[in-house]
Amino acid sequence: MGTWKLNEAKSKLAPGMGKNTTVVYAEQGDKIKITVEGVDKDGKPTHGVWIGKWDGKAYPAKGNVSWNSAAYKVVNDRTNDITTMKNGKVMWTGRITVAADGKTRTVTINGTDANGKNFRGKAVYDRQ
Repeated sequence: MGTWKLNEAKSKLAPGMGKNTTVVYAEQGDKIKITVEGVDKDGKPTHGVWIGKWDGKAYPAKGNVSWNSAAYKVVNDRTNDITTMKNGKVMWTGRITVAADGKTRTVTINGTDANGKNFRGKAVYDRQ
């Protein structure tokens, strides 16, 4: 939970993709609300909100992000897997791991872009 800011110096972002500059995790009843601020591949601002459970089921996302639903699944107390989809088609998958000291979280992603080219990326975030 909490607010996380992108540490670009420690990240290796996927080429041609946008970047999430701030991610906020908050409890909302029995669900989790994730708010993402960033920029798309052209540098235009993006904003997305996902509300759901970490149960591996897809829940809708709102905003102008490149996907419109995501499924989060708990792997262990510091790790989640994520699958993002657009209209039911998988856009990318990833793993989110929070460091043992709780100060950083690392997101590794793999996917295929609109041109059918595979991509990989790693984003490191610092807790605020």
